Amino acid sequence: MDWLAAEGHVPLIAVRAIHFAATAIIAGTVVFRTVVAKPALLPDQAAAKGWRTQSLRIAWIALAVTLLSGAIWLLLQAISMTGLPPGEAMTSQVLSTVLDETQFGVVMEIRSILAIILATCLAYDRFPWADRLALAAALGLTASIAWTGHAASTLGALGNLHLAADALHLVAAASWIGGLVPFALLLAVVHRYGGDSLARYATERFSTLGIVSVATLMLTGIVNSWILVGSFRALLVTEYGQVLMLKLAVFAAMLVFAAVNRFALTPRLAVSSGNDREALRKLIRNSVVEIALGFAIFAIVGVLGTLHPAIHFS
Repeated sequence: MDWLAAEGHVPLIAVRAIHFAATAIIAGTVVFRTVVAKPALLPDQAAAKGWRTQSLRIAWIALAVTLLSGAIWLLLQAISMTGLPPGEAMTSQVLSTVLDETQFGVVMEIRSILAIILATCLAYDRFPWADRLALAAALGLTASIAWTGHAASTLGALGNLHLAADALHLVAAASWIGGLVPFALLLAVVHRYGGDSLARYATERFSTLGIVSVATLMLTGIVNSWILVGSFRALLVTEYGQVLMLKLAVFAAMLVFAAVNRFALTPRLAVSSGNDREALRKLIRNSVVEIALGFAIFAIVGVLGTLHPAIHFS
């Protein structure tokens, strides 16, 4: 495909993919902590303490990567928008203009504020208000990415539908794919401290979250594809459609691993036959594979953002 040879887009694709992945991890960690970890770890304070410390470390790293990649993304956008050489585009005057006078810049300013709020919540993690505010900030940080992509260019009522669908799509992806990182970490902690019944409870809760997320991804994905692709022929003959099909294939592979985890491995946890430890190890392995596939999806999304939607060629 020609997009593989588009060397000028490679830095932007890489930065977008890293930014999406880091944002998903921070949001997924906050959602996982609220929906899965807190109720699951309540009976086991030793495991809860170990997981909380490690998950906070991951959240800080993901937030730092989000901020750094966001800054680089802004610089690359300034170069792209102005057409100036890098040295001339990366001046305070040009960057100030991009931040204050373009939709991309305003969105990035809002997202920076949300990141600062999120950082404050992580720093004061022990306070009761921090969890709720962190959840709101993380979801806002994720959903606002919709205003930096193709959805922001769709006009009128259709544009509002597109933005809503894309924002929900991003939140659902972060909740599932980003949540896989703290989930795998929790399974590793349980494997170390023991408590396979805890692993089963956490896996069942995360599976429920995953089902809701996958259903949302499929519904919003249909809406986005209808707006951006338009026809089955465009899906087959355009570069955008072909890359989108690659994304769908990776997504299907993730669903296979998720189904194995839920229906084959989870029932084997917390039983007296001794199969529970082996099942737990396989759950950890499969979760790591799912994370790798999820990161591949973020890379593909990075490519899709640089291509013209297939609807333009219909």
